[in-house]
Amino acid sequence: MPLYFLRYYIKNSLGIGDKVGMGMKHLWVFLPLIVWGSEDFISDYEYGEMLFANPRGVSCSQCHGESGQGKTIVEYRDIHGKQLLKGADIRQKTLAEMITAVNSYHKIMPRYYLTDEEVKAIYNYLKIKNQNYLLECDEDNRTR
Repeated sequence: MPLYFLRYYIKNSLGIGDKVGMGMKHLWVFLPLIVWGSEDFISDYEYGEMLFANPRGVSCSQCHGESGQGKTIVEYRDIHGKQLLKGADIRQKTLAEMITAVNSYHKIMPRYYLTDEEVKAIYNYLKIKNQNYLLECDEDNRTR
């Protein structure tokens, strides 16, 4: 059905007229690509990267660091001396742990209301981004 609309648009808007019939025959060659082609405009990695950078207004990297390694959010002094408020290292978290954490209330971290699929995209992004680190951790665990 969309090809008919395209043909109508080309014929009537662009002033090509009857030449459209020939062009439409060539468009049928691309029909399998249109029907069975990937609907994604960005890769899963890019989607996870985008969500990690700005899931709902506050970037994960502001507290968890560029690769999920955690970082200092704020440093302050109280009666006990110098204190640090740090974001957690999330590179070795499981998908289930991340889904639970994102959908739970915390004293510091905002609740993002991400779907499980969005959390999974962030999880997969972090796994790919931290591939070397995770391999080193696995090797260290095996040698112990």
